[in-house]
Amino acid sequence: MQLKYNRQRSIGSSLARILIKLVLFLIAIIVAIFLIEKINFPSPEQNYKIDITNEIKKLK
Repeated sequence: MQLKYNRQRSIGSSLARILIKLVLFLIAIIVAIFLIEKINFPSPEQNYKIDITNEIKKLK
């Protein structure tokens, strides 16, 4: 029976894998942000104007 030679991964190759995964993750987040910006969310139809001067005077 012959034993297999298991080399440990070098630091460079493991860092490269981590860097590639990080870059792919960042690209996925950026694409998701751009896709969310394309969605047209509903906005309120009325503009509300609330007069809060009386409340401000009460606080003083």
